Amino acid sequence: MAAINLSIRDAARAASPAALQRSGSQAALRIITGLAALVSFAIIFLMLFFLIAYAYPAIRFNGLAFFSSPIWNIGNQYGSGVTTRNGFSGPPGASFGALVFIYGSVVTALGTMVIAVPLSMMVALGLVYRVPRRIRPLANALVELMAGVPSVVYGLWGLVVLVPWIGGVLAPWVTKHLGAIPFFGGSAGSGNGFAAAVFILALMVIPIMVATTRDVILAQSASLFEASMALGSTSWQAMTWVVVPSVRKGIVASVLLAFGRALGETMAVLMVCGAAINTFPQNFFSPVNTIAAVIVSQLESALTDATGMAQRSLAELACVLFIITLLVNVIARSIMRGADRREGTKA
Repeated sequence: MAAINLSIRDAARAASPAALQRSGSQAALRIITGLAALVSFAIIFLMLFFLIAYAYPAIRFNGLAFFSSPIWNIGNQYGSGVTTRNGFSGPPGASFGALVFIYGSVVTALGTMVIAVPLSMMVALGLVYRVPRRIRPLANALVELMAGVPSVVYGLWGLVVLVPWIGGVLAPWVTKHLGAIPFFGGSAGSGNGFAAAVFILALMVIPIMVATTRDVILAQSASLFEASMALGSTSWQAMTWVVVPSVRKGIVASVLLAFGRALGETMAVLMVCGAAINTFPQNFFSPVNTIAAVIVSQLESALTDATGMAQRSLAELACVLFIITLLVNVIARSIMRGADRREGTKA
């Protein structure tokens, strides 16, 4: 009888106006969040659909040579006649090859990660465990301020300060003392090139990685660090053997966020990379170019193409950059899913 009374009381409580209002609010929240997720997916799909539809004539015109050719030439804009391939026309002598730009985007982003990941980890751990509490808010504010600086400001600083320093100080010293090492020998150049692009990108992505890594470490229970110290570990061992492995998913997320920023950064890279066309970087200081940078730098000349094929080829480059970024995220999700599965097996 008591159980029946409890059931009746629970049913009455569930049917109360407050309970109905809560359930209605929860249902509305689920609908709103579901629609937001659907809109985000639709926007990404429509962007990719537009790019592919606009670039389709260039895809047919360029064929697979687009991915294997290092030559980018919009052709003779003042000559007569056109070049026709697979039913689509372009300027005479036109050749649109993306290999140099794909290579430049990938190696520049990877070089940035080589510099940025260890530095970001050190700074984030230092902010949490080494910086005194009195100045920690100021240090955190400075890191967040660096993350908010516009990229063109970094590019201007790199053009005025970093590039002359690389060309006049760093490059001659490296070629003199480390010239026997592959990729560090050869001409030092003027300073505009691969090294300047990597340093600028590292400076831009380090604040993002530091802020993200710092937040995931602070979200972790402090008892892990304290327990490790109590068992006799040094602070360095506690940070690297206990804290960092416990937040590796957050660290992977911060690295991916920074890698995506490095792949898609435009103005800062364009101002210091040297804007190489039809040539691969020969050493650490050679000019280089990326997909995002070349889209901006070649857009004005592409607009002079009466056939529109140069513009559509730039759109094809944008498709390639979109797909590369998407693949990076898919691979990362697969790696993290595999890590989750292994953890579940061990448990």
